[in-house]
Amino acid sequence: MFNYSLRKLGLALGILGLAGMASAQVIVSTAYVQDALKRNVQVWDVRADKDYAKAHLTGALTIGDAATALRDANAEDFLKPEDVAKVLGAAGIDPAKETIVYGTRGTWNPYFGRYALRYFGGSKVSVYHDGLEAWQAAGLPVETGAAKATTPIKLTLKANPSLAVSTQEVIDRLNRSDVQIVDARTPKEFAGADIRALRGGNIPGSVNIPYEMNWSDPETMSKLARKVVTDNSGMVLKANDDLKALYAKLDPNKETVVYCQSGARASETAGVLEQLGFKNVKVYDSSWLAYGNKLDAPANNATVFNVGALNGRIAGMQARIETLEKELTAAKKPN
Repeated sequence: MFNYSLRKLGLALGILGLAGMASAQVIVSTAYVQDALKRNVQVWDVRADKDYAKAHLTGALTIGDAATALRDANAEDFLKPEDVAKVLGAAGIDPAKETIVYGTRGTWNPYFGRYALRYFGGSKVSVYHDGLEAWQAAGLPVETGAAKATTPIKLTLKANPSLAVSTQEVIDRLNRSDVQIVDARTPKEFAGADIRALRGGNIPGSVNIPYEMNWSDPETMSKLARKVVTDNSGMVLKANDDLKALYAKLDPNKETVVYCQSGARASETAGVLEQLGFKNVKVYDSSWLAYGNKLDAPANNATVFNVGALNGRIAGMQARIETLEKELTAAKKPN
């Protein structure tokens, strides 16, 4: 009887251990996704409708471009929970279910999707980083065409504040030795040379590690634009040891806040850090778009947006438009 009880206890502990491993699986492989599909795991394609229609994993759900569908167009913050519930529910996407999120290889979009589901209550959400390209390269089946009609589900969602920080909470954390801040933007944004808010610059004490540095070739996007390469294979993740080296100066036991311009790129770096075992990772979702617009927030390398130059460019464009309108009007007059 005693041995039987021990066996039952061992089995229970084993199951709990497996459950813990599963919940910690942030980034998954092609083989993992294959097995998940056999178990009818929920799969979410976060790409735009036109890309989804060209090819997608069998049974994948979609709301179109996830970052556009779930965020306010101006502030780039999440919609209200009830509005997010309507968008996800209409597509049959339930944050409470085990979910694999995928898109184009290496891009931040699937990580944003994972962050969104977790922020609204999901606990077992993984990213298929290698995406559709790896799936097709392996010769695995896909579907084509627009999304099929799904049965809407009623969701009641509540935001999980433990995964995020607000602008004031970031300011309150400045100079705290138990908090580290990672800036996932480009070096030019960090230096204040590329201004995308009322001010350029960075949050004091932050460490600049562009999110592209997670890839085996961080220059892939630039090379694609210049037609130096013909595919995005360079956007696979670095080897695990190389990722550990990339973030070696950070302490995995400290609270880690990651930000970018609006939380999108930060979500990828946050996912990678979680995969590496960082224990308390938070996304500053409003990021520099909010911080740079808060003029009394402390900032390094602060530069000010040149409103005068912008007004001059707008006035010049307006003058050209008026000239074109006059020319069109004159052309329409009978000879």
